Amino acid sequence: MEEAEKIDRDEYFVTAMVAPGIFEQCHYLLEIQNCLIDFYEEPEAMHELVDYITDWELQYAEQMCKYIKPDALFHHDDWGSQISTFLSPEMFEEFYVPAYKKVYSYYKEHGVQVIVHHSDSYAATLVPFMIDMGIDIWQGVMNSNNIPELIRKYGGQISFMGGIDSASVDFEGWTPETVAREVRKACESCGTKYFIPCTSMGGPMSTFDGVYEKCGEEIDKMSGEMFR
Repeated sequence: MEEAEKIDRDEYFVTAMVAPGIFEQCHYLLEIQNCLIDFYEEPEAMHELVDYITDWELQYAEQMCKYIKPDALFHHDDWGSQISTFLSPEMFEEFYVPAYKKVYSYYKEHGVQVIVHHSDSYAATLVPFMIDMGIDIWQGVMNSNNIPELIRKYGGQISFMGGIDSASVDFEGWTPETVAREVRKACESCGTKYFIPCTSMGGPMSTFDGVYEKCGEEIDKMSGEMFR
């Protein structure tokens, strides 16, 4: 509460962060291989587990909204690998869409203006569900999702934050030239509408020192170039 009170809400959003998400909590508790098998072999038990975690998140949301009164929510839950979702869209819709609709609608009904969901994975087939859940910004979106196509199809309903795969810039031996090239490629291919350039990592950090800061510098340069 003390930290939130220090923030000028006219200039910044007070943002709550939730991690891990509902799917991640399931596979943290079960181990991911067992978790994915149980969607097929123990669907009733999985529904019970998802409901239990959802109830916990709603209790947490109640406390956050009562005491912190966040303007935005940054919620983590990785839903796939680089090339595929962990669950089929049909199974994802059955198990997780109702849960997230409850959580995100609660935040929206209690003063949160922007829902940012982090999933640094392939999840293009889940975007319609993200919109239905109430997600405003998908953060961490990787290039395997064909971001320009998603912007053309869904821009105005949801925005995409990413386009700079961390693996392409955040590695031992990285160079400023590599970062500048990848940032430019992301900005020029995705444009200035419904897109926020960002690395795919889910936080203001990088594995190797200096990468995050250099990405910020290059994004600022591209913003100045593309909006002048």
